[in-house]
Amino acid sequence: MSNISIIGTGNMARTIGARALAGGNTVEVMGRDQSKAADLAKALGGGATTGEWGTAPAGDIVIVALLYDGVVPVVAQYGDALAGKVIVDISNPFNSTFDGLALREDTSVAQEVAKVAPAGASVVKAFNTIFRHVLEKGRPDVFIAGDDAQAKASVEAFIESLGLRPLDVGGLKMAHWLEGAGLFTVSLANHGVGNLDFALSITELPV
Repeated sequence: MSNISIIGTGNMARTIGARALAGGNTVEVMGRDQSKAADLAKALGGGATTGEWGTAPAGDIVIVALLYDGVVPVVAQYGDALAGKVIVDISNPFNSTFDGLALREDTSVAQEVAKVAPAGASVVKAFNTIFRHVLEKGRPDVFIAGDDAQAKASVEAFIESLGLRPLDVGGLKMAHWLEGAGLFTVSLANHGVGNLDFALSITELPV
């Protein structure tokens, strides 16, 4: 069982929170609007709690479920309150036309988070290649990237508690390519597949 704090009150926060509780984890919800956070915790049930915005999260794993342009500022705002935590960035920095990334090619949201995160915190990229309703109803593979092996092991155990398979793609610099894979997934939805009812996955040949 993992202790999870979710910063955000949107659809991904709701979906990850629900799966986390179903997997036997504890969940704390934190939002700028305290009433929205309380409403989400109540809707989730299962003993979900509400934390005060900007204070130290109760969870060892802190999932930042915000739009990409809010992730780095919020992590910077929390500052030392995130010391020792595993910070999970799930965002995608798409441009306004959804045909490119909004960040320069040598970085990612997760890497920018690592620059402002306090000492002792570790950053892991995860969940960004999965459409929300597929995460809610399906069993997609979850690709993760990060530099800290222990932090990744914690996130992998959490993902497994959701009944999903974590797949490690390497160090945090690979987060840029995971964000590109998120863009690739959207392009597939708009063109080759034609719908949102799928996720990227790995097929292994039988031994």
